[in-house]
This record gives sequence, structure tokens and C-alpha cells, in this order.
Amino acid sequence: MADLSVLIPSRQEMFLKQTIDNILENIQGDTEIIATLDGAWADPAIPDHPRVTLIYHPESVGQRAGINEAARLSKAKYVMKCDAHCAFAPGFDVALMADCEDDWMVIPRMYNLHAFDWECKKCGNRTYQGGYPVKCANKECDNTTEFERVMVWKPRKSRKTDFARFDSDLHFQYWGSCGKRPESQGDIADVMCFVGACWFLPRKMYWEIEGCDEGHGSWGQQGVEMSLKAHLSGRRVVVSKRTWFSHLFRTQKGFGFPYRITGRDQRKAREYSRWLWEGGNWDKAIHPLSWVLKKYWPIPNWTEEDLAAQEKRERER
Repeated sequence: MADLSVLIPSRQEMFLKQTIDNILENIQGDTEIIATLDGAWADPAIPDHPRVTLIYHPESVGQRAGINEAARLSKAKYVMKCDAHCAFAPGFDVALMADCEDDWMVIPRMYNLHAFDWECKKCGNRTYQGGYPVKCANKECDNTTEFERVMVWKPRKSRKTDFARFDSDLHFQYWGSCGKRPESQGDIADVMCFVGACWFLPRKMYWEIEGCDEGHGSWGQQGVEMSLKAHLSGRRVVVSKRTWFSHLFRTQKGFGFPYRITGRDQRKAREYSRWLWEGGNWDKAIHPLSWVLKKYWPIPNWTEEDLAAQEKRERER
């Protein structure tokens, strides 16, 4: 039985194999990978490996459902969810397990991922990752059609994220200035919220906080959901600066979301999120939302009036 199960939800992810290969290269403990192939087989295919289990669905079940299914298959002490386009530090698994208490949710320090370059077949010049067609960065080259993707798969150490938050609409936001606050000091630091791309916790705790709530829909609000479940149930949410992961963001042209997410779907996820947390409708909570706000106050995009309105909602329940 593995100590850690890495859960990877995927749907037509072009970099799933690269992500799995990178995890296998960098694990140093008894760690396994459970990947969900949601609606299609992986392309390129994932070779057989004793530490890799694939769950295939011919019809899509959704990202949250895929994470929960992979977690149900795990028998490990810890689980870690990650996106299918990530790279990791050597020994990330051992570092995370060594630092995690039974009531902690931990995120590794995050860097942006430099996944690939386009190499011009005519002049050999490389252009930073993006969608196709490519314009050669060499201004003297007139090539517009012949390019080859060359994998890089390295963190961009200049693009680092340790801290995040949510605003008064419960939307995820980065919080670069949080690094100056007292609670942010040290290698293990408290965080209000985190990117949904990677998070780590004991498997027992995952189910105690009811896993991923599929009531949100397939995708959206996941960092807010998981961080608030931990906070409001009396757990601790921290970033470990002792290890890292690197994430390819879907802002790249030609690298969009594999799930069809309409504006209506996004509104549904956000409305459901507000109903849960502002409305106090999660029955595992021992703290109200205002407790989290006061812990991290002052918070950008939150006013004293916002806090007072939330406290009023809580008194009237």
C-alpha cells in the first residue's frame, strides 16, 4: 500500500504523459499515481507502470467526480490532487509527507511552468510556448509554417506564488503582498486560499471534509472550496516553501479548458459557493466565514462594510 496517491483528473490533456513521467522521475517515497481519463484515452498513450493506475470513462463524468473516484480507489495515508500539466521538485512527495500534520492541508510553492518552445525548422530559432500557427521570433526569418514543439518542462523561477485569497465575491485572487505579514513568515506559512491546481492532505481528512463537492458542477471554485472546507472545519491551511510544483496556466493560446464551461456554468458554481460559505450551509463547519476573514484581516477587495454584512448574515441565521 502506497503512502501517497497523486490524483490527476484529465480530459484530452496533451501533457498528461509528460506530467506522469515527471512525477515518476521525482518521487522518492512510496508514491503512486491514479489518473482519470475522462471521456477519452490519453494521447500520447500512458505506458504501463507498476506505480500508475488509469481510470477510463468513455463518457465524461466531470473533473470533481474524477478526483473523487480516484480518491476512493486510494488506500494511501495521503492524497494529492494535481492538474495534468505540472512539474515537480525532486523528492516533493517526501517533503510534503514529512511536514503534514493530521489536520493540515498543504500546498507546495508554485512556479509557472515553461512547458515547451516552438523551434523553427528553417533557422533553428526558438519561440516561447503558445498556440499554432507560430511567427518566428527571428525577424529576419520568413518561416510561417514549419515549426516543431520542443519540450522544456522547467519551472520559471521568476514567476513564483506562495499566497492567495478570495475577494468579497468569493473569487480566487493572488495575494503577492501577503508575504510581508507575520503569518506568512517561515518555511511553513498559513494561507487564506490557494490555486486549485495542486493540494495535499491526509486521505482521512479528505473524506472528513466530504471530498470535492460535485454540487459546484464539474469545474470552478475549487481552490476556494477546499481551502474553506479546511478553515471552517478547524483545520490548518499552509504553504510549504520547502518544495514546489510548476503549473502551466491555460492562458496560453491554443491551450484552453478541455471541459465546456459556459457562462451559466460559471455563475452556477459561484452562486453555489456563496450559498455554501456566506449562507453557512456546510454542515461540517465549526467556524463561520467571518472567522476566516478576521484571521486574515485586512484583506484586499474587502471593506469593513463587507465584513459587517457577513457578520449580520451569520447573526440572522
